Amino acid sequence: MKIKSFAAKNATSPLEYFEFERRDLTAKDVEFEILYCGVCHSDVHTVRNEWKDWEPTVYPSVTGHEIVGKVTNIGKTVTKYKPGDIVGVGCMVNSCRKCKNCKNGLEQYCENGAIFTYNSKDPIDNTITKGGYSQIMIADEDFILKIPKGMDLAKAAPLLCAGITTYSPLKHWGIKKGMKVGIIGLGGLGHMGLKYAKALGAKTYIITTSPKKAADAKKYGADGVVLMSDKKSVDANKSSFDFLLNTIPVAHDLRPYLDFLATDGAMVIVGAITDLKDGFHGQSLIGMRRTIAGSSIGGIKETQEVLNFSAKHNIYPDIEIIPIEEINRAFDTLAHKGISHRFVIDMKASFKS
Repeated sequence: MKIKSFAAKNATSPLEYFEFERRDLTAKDVEFEILYCGVCHSDVHTVRNEWKDWEPTVYPSVTGHEIVGKVTNIGKTVTKYKPGDIVGVGCMVNSCRKCKNCKNGLEQYCENGAIFTYNSKDPIDNTITKGGYSQIMIADEDFILKIPKGMDLAKAAPLLCAGITTYSPLKHWGIKKGMKVGIIGLGGLGHMGLKYAKALGAKTYIITTSPKKAADAKKYGADGVVLMSDKKSVDANKSSFDFLLNTIPVAHDLRPYLDFLATDGAMVIVGAITDLKDGFHGQSLIGMRRTIAGSSIGGIKETQEVLNFSAKHNIYPDIEIIPIEEINRAFDTLAHKGISHRFVIDMKASFKS
């Protein structure tokens, strides 16, 4: 079927109207009309081919992996969903299902390579997957998420990437009451990490270079703010954090942040898929038995868990709703100015011209 979308035709052009063919449903596929799609910094990286050394972009590129919509059709063997259901798709649409990680619910770490929602080769028809900046989505029922009843659908969309990307490491590293957690950066990821760490009972601080973000952090409920330009604040918080969630989406120096970790503390990187700046002295880790680690999104089971957790605790991102025609403004804001909330595309209000 022919689908309306917005796509990038190369790494330097603005996104513009584009039509493409979605493949036919297989017996296990679910088709749904896209109602909302979040805008992730990963979309910007992919469109601009900034990850070319890791995952070169295939053009035309239709991004978007925070997708919520209503089921319109199902394959003949689908049992989990029916037309009219409200569902979502996050960052993955398939995996091998056979490797150890897939069998353990860690499809994001599929040993044979997860099939991502965009810019992956679809094993069904060997086309390049295209994401949620479009009218219709098709995916295997095993990679479809159930949106809990009563959720604000526009705010639910970013939970499928920003939500799970921050929730998964907090759960894996056992964040709980009595711990002191620092969220480095207060963008689309950072403000969700703050909300989840607070919900898990931790005393949660925002660590930022921006005075404006410091004010936003207090609005979101941070227990404290460390402004990197404030030496007194930095010194007062050295060697005191049990866990740091590093959400900065571009290359940066880790050394100033390592000093915040207490003995046995861990800093987990979720934002920067790039070469990080400079090195750091081994004593920064050895002296306090500190750890640097990384974390991707979560598997399908854990992504459903974060949706249910968010519904139960009323945790949602702060969002700005836009039509698809404003996507280039959103990209420019993400790339150059930074925001403490998430853009979400209203697909029903899009493609009017």
